[in-house]
Order: sequence, then C-alpha cells, then structure tokens
Amino acid sequence: MRKIREILRLAWACGLTRQAIADTCGMGKTTVTDTLYRASAANLSWPLPPDLDDEQLEHLLYPVHPRAIASRRAPPDWASLHNELLSHKNLTLMLLWQEYKEREPSGYQYSQFCDQFRHWRGKLDLSMRQEHRAGEKMFVDYCGQTVPIVDSATGEIRDAQVFVAVMGASNYTYAEATWSQTLADWTGSHVRTFSYFGAVPHCLVPDNLLSGVTRTCRYEPGINATYQELASHYGTAVIPARVRKPRDKPKVEAGVQFVQRFILAGLRHHIFFSLAEANAAIKERLELLNNRPFRKLHGTRRSRFEELDRPAMLPLPELSYEYAQWKIARVHIDYHVDVEGHFYSVPYQLVKEQVEVRYTATIVECFHKGNRIASHPRSFVKGKHTTNPDHMPPAHREYADCTPGRLIAWAAQTGTATTAVVESILSRRAYPEHGVRSCMGILSLGKKFGKERLEAACERAMFIKGVTYTSIKSILTNNLDQKPLPKQQELLTVAHDNIRGTDYYG
Repeated sequence: MRKIREILRLAWACGLTRQAIADTCGMGKTTVTDTLYRASAANLSWPLPPDLDDEQLEHLLYPVHPRAIASRRAPPDWASLHNELLSHKNLTLMLLWQEYKEREPSGYQYSQFCDQFRHWRGKLDLSMRQEHRAGEKMFVDYCGQTVPIVDSATGEIRDAQVFVAVMGASNYTYAEATWSQTLADWTGSHVRTFSYFGAVPHCLVPDNLLSGVTRTCRYEPGINATYQELASHYGTAVIPARVRKPRDKPKVEAGVQFVQRFILAGLRHHIFFSLAEANAAIKERLELLNNRPFRKLHGTRRSRFEELDRPAMLPLPELSYEYAQWKIARVHIDYHVDVEGHFYSVPYQLVKEQVEVRYTATIVECFHKGNRIASHPRSFVKGKHTTNPDHMPPAHREYADCTPGRLIAWAAQTGTATTAVVESILSRRAYPEHGVRSCMGILSLGKKFGKERLEAACERAMFIKGVTYTSIKSILTNNLDQKPLPKQQELLTVAHDNIRGTDYYG
C-alpha cells in the first residue's frame, strides 16, 4: 500500500509521467496505469484523506466485485518480451503472442504484434541526445577516486569517499567527502546538497548504489525505504539509471571527471588530517569550478543555475530531513519489538503480527497497515525495555501499577494503621517488590470488609505483631477487629509468679 500511495503522490502532486513513476516505484508501467485508473474511478484525489488507512484504500481500489475495466488496448511490455527472447533459446514470437492473447483477448493480432515488436526493437541501438529541462533532474554518484585522510596521532591513512551531484540544465555541481557510501552518509550528502543549492530538483537520478537502490533491475529497480522517505520529505522523485548504462547519466559522469581533474587533482599535494579540513579545501575548489566561465557557452555554472535551474526548482521544506531507518519486525509474545537490542512496546493485540519500524537518533515509531500504532523516545541501552502502559493487557497493567510507592499511597487512603502495615511488609523483604502481592491481598480485604474494619484489623495486627495477610484476614473473619484492644497498662499489672516487676531490676 505504501507504493500505491507513492504512485498517487508522484502522479498528482509531482506531475511525473507514468514511465517515470514506474521507474521510481520499481514496477511495470501497466501497473502504474491500472493503479491511477482505479484511483480515478474511486473518486480519490491528492492528498488522500488522513483517516484512510491501507485496508480501506485497498477495498476502494480493488473491490470484491470490480467494475468492468474500460476497453483500452494496452501495448505489451516490449522490453520484458525482448528480455525473454534473449534468455530462452527456443522461445518464439508466436508463443509470446499466444500468451499475450490469453492475458489480453482484445489485444493485437499476430501480424500487428510482430510489426510493433520489430518497430520497437529497431530503436534499441539508437543513442538519444538528452535535453534537460530547467530544474528537473539532479544526477548523483560517487567518484572512483578517494581522498586520503591522515590520523595525526597514529599516522594511519583512511580513504574518504567523494560524493558528486550535478544539475542537468546548468551543470551546477556540488561535491563533498564522506567516510563511507553507507545509507547515513548517502542521505546526509543529499540533505547538504539541497541546502547548498537552496532548492530541490524535481527528480533524483542515482546510479544503482545499494544505499539508494535495494534491487538492481533494468526495468523494476527497488528504492531503499529511507531514500524514498527522503524524496517524499522534499517532494521529489527517485528515477534510478539503468544498470551498466552510463548514457542514462552523462551529466554526473562528466561531473565526476571535472571533480577528479579540477578539484581532487588540484589538491593532490595537500595532506589532510580531518574530514572537515578536506571538505573545506574541496569547497574552495568547488567555488572556483562553479564560477569558471564556460569555453563554448556564455556564463558560468553558477550564473546558468541562477538563470535556469533555480527558478524552476522546488522550495526547501521548513525542516531538513532527519535520517531514519526502516525495518520489518514481528511483535514478540511480550508485545515488544526489537530495535538494535532495545525493546519497545506496541499494543498487545498485535502479538505475532508484522509491523514496520521507523527509527531515528531520537524517536522510534511503529506502523501497522500504514497507521502509526506506537511512538517512543529512542534508547540505546541494550537488553532493556521501553513500555507504554496503554499497550499492556489490563491484568498486566494492574500488576505493573502496584509499585511500592503506589501501594503506600493506596494504603494511606484507608488509614495510618494500614499504611504502617504495608510499610512494614515492604521493609522486611530484601527487595520491596517481593512484598507487592501480600500488600495487594491486604488492600483487597477493604473491598470485602470495608475500609474502617480493615484499618481496625491492621491496628490489632500491629499490636499483636501479626503483620501478615493471613493474620489480618483471620482478624476480620473472626470479627476480632470489632473488639477493643487491651490497654498496655493492664497487661503490665497482671499478677503472676513469673512476673518480677520493675522493682526487681532496681
């Protein structure tokens, strides 16, 4: 369902073509067409209603009794058919046409099918000169060359990667050094690029780097969830270049060459002792590159950027994207999910269900069928639990509420003697939590016998030093709480041969 929402956003909010949406979302163009048709038939518009969850959206787009699909002849997926012909030695166009007709009874007849296929295949080897519209595409990649950083304490040399971004229409360039090509550095470089440009392009064209593309495929690449979230935050789209097709991204290929020959080669005699020092030097050379006049065109990269690209680009959002990771997690029997060794609660009704977890440096959010079901502050303490009491079953919540401090507060509502009994039981245990069950039993007697009788029973229990649940229950059962307590003075004046009296010790 997340991909369906992304299709609708890219089509209705970003105005992308269906092929561009198919490339971004990693699916066939016919799937995009069908999804948009169904959404229009369901009278949906962007943005979608905030209370429309994934289940309701699925029912709207794919009802149990679907309406008749408009009779419109959709062209076959020629690229897929061509790929099958290359993969299977004995496969023929006749067999492919028969399978096509089974799927599309109203489709092309055999002769027209073959003519259309040959016409499409005849254009495969053509090299198209790309015309880049202002503000449309930003091409991104890493240089093959790295920047050595020397550890001043140990002398160890560590190679830093060089990120490059180039705007299509103006060739305006951004470059920076990062320690790696991991997802965190990849998304962070994009955020800093947008800040440097002061605007956002309509499309991002990355190479098939693992941090950006999870599944490399010529026709249906998969976009990393975090990278897709970054694009959604900035209102842009991701259209990966095809695998091993440098002609899909000639701008960044040329940009990488300029960065390597003008910036990195110009810094070859410099020794850097920190990443910040290297980036400061790269920034100086970058300014020279963007302000250097073109040889065959008027102006510079910067002037053409200000003239062409920037007015047509999207504005920056108020807040920069905060790096977040996504994972699929199954809810444990204790209604918690594991995020890097720490456990976070979700509603107990979702035990054994799969949920999507989004986590940043400050927050952990859990989603089920597109709805956020839990949100917790991020904790990096491994082996511990973060639990929201509202996520617990009633029985667990009642037990968890019975902390020593809360028990004493409840006992104080009955009386001073009851409070003293609870404090005495808790203080006698090595761990106060071990006396919780006994105290709960004593307090529950007030529901059966009343608070006044419980207070009197606790007073007698303290007097006879029988501070236990069994003793107090016996007092109440035998109505001893309704009898007056013997006075201390009367006990001391009882005559008995074994009582020596105070004078004996004089």
